[in-house]
Amino acid sequence: MYAASSSVSAPPRPLRPRPADSGPYLAPARQAAPVPVAGKARRAPGSGPQQLSGRLDLSGPQGAQLRSAIASVHRICPEFSPVQVLRRNGRSVLLVGTTGRSTAVAKCLTDHSPAWSERFRHEIAVYRSFVRHRPPARAPRLIAADPDNCTLVIERMPGRVAALQRHPVKAPPRADIRAALGAICRLNTWRPPAGTFDAPLDYAARLARYHELGLLTDRDMGDLQKLLHGIAQAAGRHSMGQFCHGDALLSNILISPAGPVLVDWEHAGWYLPGYDLATLWAVLGDAPAARRQISQLAQSAGHASRDAFLVNLMLVLTREIRTYETAVQRSMHDAHPVVPSSAQPGALPSGEEQRLLLRRLHDDCQLARKAVRAAVGTR
Repeated sequence: MYAASSSVSAPPRPLRPRPADSGPYLAPARQAAPVPVAGKARRAPGSGPQQLSGRLDLSGPQGAQLRSAIASVHRICPEFSPVQVLRRNGRSVLLVGTTGRSTAVAKCLTDHSPAWSERFRHEIAVYRSFVRHRPPARAPRLIAADPDNCTLVIERMPGRVAALQRHPVKAPPRADIRAALGAICRLNTWRPPAGTFDAPLDYAARLARYHELGLLTDRDMGDLQKLLHGIAQAAGRHSMGQFCHGDALLSNILISPAGPVLVDWEHAGWYLPGYDLATLWAVLGDAPAARRQISQLAQSAGHASRDAFLVNLMLVLTREIRTYETAVQRSMHDAHPVVPSSAQPGALPSGEEQRLLLRRLHDDCQLARKAVRAAVGTR
């Protein structure tokens, strides 16, 4: 296993036996299990627009930020009446309110750096494309958008978040995982018109950057480049692109009576096959049965799709390791670390949870590395 970019220590954790077939690389004889497709269900009583109540605190510096965000929303959606702050971080503010008889969510960027502005405008472009070309997975309807000021207003979808944390401490209910996986698989089969969406990830550049940072070894680079070369050869015979959500975390999936809803589309576009599956695999560390099914799905379409999944998995796991190593370093140097709220979807764990999660991610990356080397040996 490659060396971590920071010294991370954690107390011994109980060793749980890994099922022999829960890794990212399976014996070719195994067949993919069918993915349940969540059909449309009748809307349960009380699942319509929710009654909102609350009070916005517009005092102080944070209040000034909220006033600025509300002013940006009113310029494109004058009927929006803000009620609550749904989420606020250093990059954006999420407000929930009403537009007439409906509820809506307004998202306003507060960090207007080029990288975040570009990502926000990409999300707006995706929602605008969905107006003309509806995806097979449920997504919020666009109400108004201003790419210049990075402001977006969408309908508020009913439902509960499939997981409150980026990496759930406990495995979510199997029914929720099946529903989320079914929605992702339906989305991945979608073929929107050419030119509608772009490719958000430059694989060669991302690999080179991780290698320069010391997150990938020389052998990792060689193995992954061999797989990419084989995938490119296969793409010469048929299309290997796949439309993906790009951030298929359970915290970005709402479970509703009418079926799963995918939100936060800022990374959506064309990827190598299996990017969304790799993301789900990476965050389902306590759900070996779900991981086994994902691995089966990833290899069911042949060697090229399997190899693409493994390349995606190495990139996703390396990104997660880098994210949590940075979080651990900050917590070690900050005398008063800010502990993310567990009620905020996608929040990072803190303290000891970070170290334990980081150890698990390194274990997972070692599994993925072995799978990549085994795949290279079959080429």
